[in-house]
Amino acid sequence: MTVETLTTFFGWMTVLNFGFLALAGGMLLVTCDWATNLHANMFDMERADVKRAYFNWLATYKVLALVFAFVPWLALTLMG
Repeated sequence: MTVETLTTFFGWMTVLNFGFLALAGGMLLVTCDWATNLHANMFDMERADVKRAYFNWLATYKVLALVFAFVPWLALTLMG
């Protein structure tokens, strides 16, 4: 594999990960009450705990996407 191939791979991986993150965040904004009620009843949790779990999931996903997709793409871009 060449540096150019890896740069392209990590670039597209970054785009897809942040696209999914934007979609998930947008869906939670649009369907927040419905999704919160559904998951609160499904898992027998308080609504505040469900919203906290949503926030934690989105934050964790964002950090993982930064570390495993964006940072390698940035490093390869700066190298090549």
